[in-house]
Amino acid sequence: MTSKQIRQTFLDFFQSKNHMIVPSAPIVLKDDPTLMFNNSGMAQFKEYFLGNATPKSSRIADTQKCLRVSGKHNDLEEVGIDTYHHTMFEMLGNWSFGDYFKKEAIHWAWELLTEVYKIDKDILYVTVFEGSKEENVPFDQEAYDIWKTLISEDRILLGNKKDNFWEMGEQGPCGPCSEIHVDIRSAAEKAQTPGKDLVNADHPHVVEIWNNVFMEFNRKADGSLEKLPAQHVDTGMGFERLCMVLQNVQSNYDTDVFSPLIQKIESITGAKYTRKAENDDDEKINIAIRVIADHVRAVAFAIADGQLPSNNGAGYVIRRILRRAIRYGFTFLNTKEAFIYQLVETLSDQMGDSFPEIRSQKSLVMNVIREEENSFLKTLDQGLQLLEKVIAESNSTTIDGRKAFELYDTFGFPIDLTALILRERNMELDEQGFQNAMLEQKTRSRAASEVQTEDWVILAESAEEPFVGYDLLVNEVKILRYRKVDSKKDGTLYQIVLDHTPFYPEGGGQVGDRGILKNDAETIRIIDTKKENNLIIHFSKTLPNNINEPFLAIVDKTLRQHTAGNHSATHLMHLALRTILGTHVEQKGSLVNADYLRFDFSHFAKMTEDEIKQVEDFVNARIEEQLPLIERRNIPFQQAVDEGAMALFGEKYGDNVRAIKFGDSMELCGGIHVQNTSEIWHFKIVSEGAVAAGIRRIEAITGNAVKEYFASREKMLSEIKSALKNPQDSVKAVVSLQEENVKLKKQVDQLMKDKAKNLKGELVAELQEINGVQFLAKQVSLTPEGAKDLAYEIGNVGKNVFLVFATAEEGKPMLTCYISKELVAEKGYNAGQVVRELGKYIQGGGGGQPFFATAGGKNVDGITEALEKASEYLK
Repeated sequence: MTSKQIRQTFLDFFQSKNHMIVPSAPIVLKDDPTLMFNNSGMAQFKEYFLGNATPKSSRIADTQKCLRVSGKHNDLEEVGIDTYHHTMFEMLGNWSFGDYFKKEAIHWAWELLTEVYKIDKDILYVTVFEGSKEENVPFDQEAYDIWKTLISEDRILLGNKKDNFWEMGEQGPCGPCSEIHVDIRSAAEKAQTPGKDLVNADHPHVVEIWNNVFMEFNRKADGSLEKLPAQHVDTGMGFERLCMVLQNVQSNYDTDVFSPLIQKIESITGAKYTRKAENDDDEKINIAIRVIADHVRAVAFAIADGQLPSNNGAGYVIRRILRRAIRYGFTFLNTKEAFIYQLVETLSDQMGDSFPEIRSQKSLVMNVIREEENSFLKTLDQGLQLLEKVIAESNSTTIDGRKAFELYDTFGFPIDLTALILRERNMELDEQGFQNAMLEQKTRSRAASEVQTEDWVILAESAEEPFVGYDLLVNEVKILRYRKVDSKKDGTLYQIVLDHTPFYPEGGGQVGDRGILKNDAETIRIIDTKKENNLIIHFSKTLPNNINEPFLAIVDKTLRQHTAGNHSATHLMHLALRTILGTHVEQKGSLVNADYLRFDFSHFAKMTEDEIKQVEDFVNARIEEQLPLIERRNIPFQQAVDEGAMALFGEKYGDNVRAIKFGDSMELCGGIHVQNTSEIWHFKIVSEGAVAAGIRRIEAITGNAVKEYFASREKMLSEIKSALKNPQDSVKAVVSLQEENVKLKKQVDQLMKDKAKNLKGELVAELQEINGVQFLAKQVSLTPEGAKDLAYEIGNVGKNVFLVFATAEEGKPMLTCYISKELVAEKGYNAGQVVRELGKYIQGGGGGQPFFATAGGKNVDGITEALEKASEYLK
């Protein structure tokens, strides 16, 4: 069976068991503060397990894109080294929300594997939870008894809490699980070691393929367990591992999930992937190819779902994955130019039918990856120069691990590449020092991000906590539940859930509302509002003294109005961009708050001044038209799309949606908007620039912020006029000043050249002969450009010249080194190396060509010592 057939067979099977088949959620999670990425099939269903929402069906099945690289499920460093861990993987899953339980889940799993996929029962093992006295959870007798009817008891193994008790996190729903493992070793290997001895022992050919989790407990903050009000089933089957079994191969990378990518890598790089490596070099190539084939999937799907590489948060994780792939190619496949982006075409052809986003976003994904590759390859070049400096400054054959960590942490230079280069120089890396520095950083990071969350204190039960903020800014409310959260970053905060809140929770790019809870006795300030697992959570630094009393929930009206104006302007600007630049423009991210709006969109070029003005004029024309808000609440998704509403790519929509319309602008949106575009007052773009290849970013302001913007510009113009002695025509005065400056600069340049020529005669007379070399090291009162001219003037006088000049224009030290080409050729002198080493005396560095190089620094006082050391290169 092909992988496509395997995937479809799973979905068809559970559809026949009355499961609703739902699409994969985006791999990037936008509205879950506890997770960056979907790391399991159940992540998108958390709110159902927690009882905070009702699913569309009590039986659901899907194939979910998952990513595991950080936190509890961290597989990154194992990826590529072995043949069965991945960053991005598909999780085939079926769920029961208070419907069927262990009997049906186990029977259906067995039926699908052995009767539909026809996997031999004799290569399968199953595990059940052995129980835990410390948790007061008994042996899972029920699951064991069910399995006894399907498989011989010697293939039913008992598992401990680590392997057979699944938990969503440190708190929340959890329960015993029953895993299905497969043994695909040869008969000879099986005869030597029974498969049951290798279950959960990290053997590449005895692996878990399916886990059936029976959620029946809730883990509280104090670690204790309580029974859930309803029992649920959460199953997950590793798609890639299943393909390995059904396609009768010994590695996930030998399946048709990966083979097209591997073949493309071979074609581009000329490297050869061998299923059984004959030596260490072949295995290094294999690992590199596996790393690249795996990582391009994770990066491509993350970008397609809206997550661009960046230096923080989820974007940093994506950048880190991609850079790991780049450096494996650079180090082991000898790829010095971008090539990974070319694999996206193959990935699109291969998976576009099942995941259409990779096909529709293909061009964007390729452009972003190509730019990231080129950028990191430059970083690698810079890192090589920095490593050379570290080596030159070292007095030992062992390089300080903390220095290597600085290269890794600050400049992104891979530690394995550092170790490889040192070995080639017969040097060693202080690995313990590196590990210590790494551990210290992780400890600091962990301490800074550590959060202690107490259990919810339930004051009253409610089937739902409706949001009434579309219509009300003030509402009488009661507190339903609260909990205390402590973190190093924010200190102690209280999270409060209300019964009918007017506070808008952060989502869709719009920030959460702020305001107060007030009654006759006290006032509690709400500093933020977010949504987590379908609960609208209000953040406060204090808890009411009497939490059972009713309160007035009052939203900060001014902040709300400014935010609403910016959000509505965002919609109008989106339409303007698609009208003026073209319909290829798609929203790729946004931020809307009371101060300004930020909008990321797909476009291939920098916007011209004329295009920016056209967009401003378009939006301001819609504001002047005083377009009323037409709001459609709770209409079917397909109806809204059919009526022309724009659905944003990568967003997760329900069956019913809210549509926002201003004239020709119509988008699906849950945010807050003005009632009429006239409330926006005016729209002004303050910046436009690149975020990534093919992604532009606009920042803009509206309302009072525009008034303040124009007032500041008017003040600036007044100050400029004053500085120019209040000319009648300010522009003409500035142009005249610029022209005069150009003339003066030319005169200064000519004076410096004349000065250098005059100095030439003096300095030629000062040349010293050292071992047949005409040498001079001296500080000169010239600009760096003048020092360069002077060096070439003297260099042209004769042969075997070695010059080091220092300048200190405006307190900025600069070293210039010139070496005659015959000295470079005959004696191996290198000006770049000279300035790199002398540069440390002025607290700087630099480089250049073997015959000419410069280095800048910070310490003027170091010039004297640098010049004194220069002659040592000739001794």
